[in-house]
Amino acid sequence: MNKVFLIGNLTRDPEVKFVASGKAVADLRLAVTRRFRASDGEYRQDACFVDVMVWDRQAENCGKYLRKGAPVFVEGFLKFDEWKKDGETRSRLSVIADRVQFLDRPPKRGDEFSDTPDAANRTAPERKEPARSGHEAEQAPAADAQGPDSGGSDYLPF
Repeated sequence: MNKVFLIGNLTRDPEVKFVASGKAVADLRLAVTRRFRASDGEYRQDACFVDVMVWDRQAENCGKYLRKGAPVFVEGFLKFDEWKKDGETRSRLSVIADRVQFLDRPPKRGDEFSDTPDAANRTAPERKEPARSGHEAEQAPAADAQGPDSGGSDYLPF
């Protein structure tokens, strides 16, 4: 089975082109990191750079919404290309994306809950609970009063 799942950050803005048939194709360069413990006990990080090709509507969306540094999830398959240049055989392993999922979106200007420094000083709007009269509050059964012997309608035996 030839299936790849990658999570990483774009190393550059997507390059979108259109082929003769009118289909869009986007070239992405993805940096995928791996954290591991070395033989000396220290944690290290290793980066792998992967070329990803995206087609059609997804390619257009990548060009429209993604920028350098954006985190993405890519699901696709491996493709091996081999060619000769100046008498030398060259090869490249890349990923053809079946799906690209954007892992976060940039905050919009004026977004009430964006990640701007002053957003920390804002509070979420209060949720309004329906008002209860004192009489209703007195008649509501206590949560621990319901059980197998109480016959309460909310009791579930599992």
